[in-house]
Amino acid sequence: MTSLDSVLDKDGVRLTVDDAVATVTLANPAKRNAQSPALWRALTEAGRALPGNVRVVVLRGEGKSFSAGLDRQAFTPEGFDGEPSFLDMARGPETELDATIAEYQEAFTWWRRNDIVSIAAVQGHAIGAGFQLALACDLRIVAEDVQFAMRETSLGLVPDLTGTHPLVNLVGYARALEICATGRFVHAAEAERTGLANLVVPADELDAAARDLAGALLAAPRDAVVETKALLSGAVSRGYEEQRVAERAAQGRRLRDLAGITD
Repeated sequence: MTSLDSVLDKDGVRLTVDDAVATVTLANPAKRNAQSPALWRALTEAGRALPGNVRVVVLRGEGKSFSAGLDRQAFTPEGFDGEPSFLDMARGPETELDATIAEYQEAFTWWRRNDIVSIAAVQGHAIGAGFQLALACDLRIVAEDVQFAMRETSLGLVPDLTGTHPLVNLVGYARALEICATGRFVHAAEAERTGLANLVVPADELDAAARDLAGALLAAPRDAVVETKALLSGAVSRGYEEQRVAERAAQGRRLRDLAGITD
């Protein structure tokens, strides 16, 4: 890939690639990057379109807000053009509803693939689906004006776009329950203190900070980063002894690779 190749630009999502770093931009600032099924399909397509040499993916939103969440048009009787309304989906067969939600979730799952490290650069509002999209990434850099909120419960719904697992892992069950059940805002200082944010920077330094972190992540050999990410992500579900075994196996692979021995 040559520098800054445009790979995808559709339905409010733009994917560009600069050597080993890809940037996914939510590109509908007039609507505060509100989300829709078409945007989710475009995000899924962006993940599938990543060239094999990409090691770091930066997710950002144009304008003053990262993403204000689901476009409320989803809950109107007419829904989105060419899409079934959420109300009509609810009236249909349960299996179809489940399959549709599973399809939507795919936009939020690929960010944690072991072969990439994903960074969300978050400014302004990150509400509901916007919060969950930031949580879908491995790392989060936030601007001082960030406002996270999980509003689904307040609307009579639940967070269903894969956000509950990382939220509990990051802040713990009790705080996650309180954040979701109250729908309150989480600002930058709390986000950094509780582990939601890796770094807080002034808004005008957000993109530069994401570039700096991407560069730092590229400094180590790719295979070592891939193995380390797999070890750390798997540690959540493994016991101590299982993790010891996994560490030994991973290190054995790394040593054999460095010695030029192929399995």
